[in-house]
Amino acid sequence: MKGATIFFLFILLTTTGCKRQNQTADDLITVDVTKNSFPKKELILQDFMDVEYIPLETNDEFVNQGCVQAVGEKYILVKNYRNDGDIFVYDRNGKAIRKINRKGQGGEEYTSCRSVTLDEENNEMFINDFWTRKIKVYDLEGNFKRSIKQKQEGNTQFYWDIFNYDKENLICYDECNDEIPFLLVSKQDGSITKEIKTPFKEKKLFIQLLRHEGGTRAAGPGEYSRITPFKGNWILLEPSSDTIYTLMPDYSLRPFIVRTPPVHTMNPESFLTLKLVSDRYYFMESIKNVYDFSKEDGFPRTYLVYDTQEKDFFRYIIYNGDYSYKKEFYMVMLTPINSKGELWATINAFDLCEDYKKGKLKGKLKEVAATLGEDDNRVIMLVKHRK
Repeated sequence: MKGATIFFLFILLTTTGCKRQNQTADDLITVDVTKNSFPKKELILQDFMDVEYIPLETNDEFVNQGCVQAVGEKYILVKNYRNDGDIFVYDRNGKAIRKINRKGQGGEEYTSCRSVTLDEENNEMFINDFWTRKIKVYDLEGNFKRSIKQKQEGNTQFYWDIFNYDKENLICYDECNDEIPFLLVSKQDGSITKEIKTPFKEKKLFIQLLRHEGGTRAAGPGEYSRITPFKGNWILLEPSSDTIYTLMPDYSLRPFIVRTPPVHTMNPESFLTLKLVSDRYYFMESIKNVYDFSKEDGFPRTYLVYDTQEKDFFRYIIYNGDYSYKKEFYMVMLTPINSKGELWATINAFDLCEDYKKGKLKGKLKEVAATLGEDDNRVIMLVKHRK
């Protein structure tokens, strides 16, 4: 499935590796994606990750849906889930600074905004304008600086994921590419500075289609990360590959997790995704690529965690330790947000106010909830690796 067909599907949804010389087969984690029975483990998030809560200031100009795009040392960028073009700039404590909207049809405007990537070192933000297959670059006051093209040749359509890699480059994931899905891209002109090939036998798209007289319906499993920053390196997940790799500073690939059976031998496939990688725990999902359009239900999942100390897999329940009762926290809420490997989720202000009144909060979350109104913007929950 290539070219325009793949692009059409995305619009419907808008919705042999290299080993280090000292690496042995015993270092690799192997996941059987067909297995769904594991012993149970109960975990508290704060026991292995640090958690920070950032209330986003609410005023007449700053009311938003809390779709967090970037959390840097000085700034936080937020947009709405709807494609209205608004980008809200906050300081690191959640104080409103300015709202930017450059949506339009002009050469210095963006027609769509899939994501916003922050580069604080250069005081720039990169808008993934996927409709035009371009990245529009602005300073943090909203002034246009340049427009760079995304990769045009081959069966590329647009970049799905974009992260700030270093001072000169972005790291991008090209969903449609049959051979080289990961790229380092120049921030200045969009030229490819490094192609990163994660080997696979054949391209697999994580999607289901229903063709009918009126057209085509498509369904996908929802968002998941193909690029996960971790301890200065980058974990690269290509669903078509049987291996998840770590991209090292010298651009070599180190196998991190191997799945079995091989994905190209399965029909339907079961894909492996990552949700959170910490020093001790690796949280994953095995997702079966099936969907019932009549019931609007599908993509059944097995949630599992690998414990690096016990060297075994478990199913898990995880709780937020800042509640006075067993408040379950769902890993599906978390999304990587910056090159430090921090992840974000948000909590509804109304729910926090209700729990505060009932005495169900403690610690930092209780302090934040005491300052909120029920109609305030959502509170960012920033999950960080232990130092």
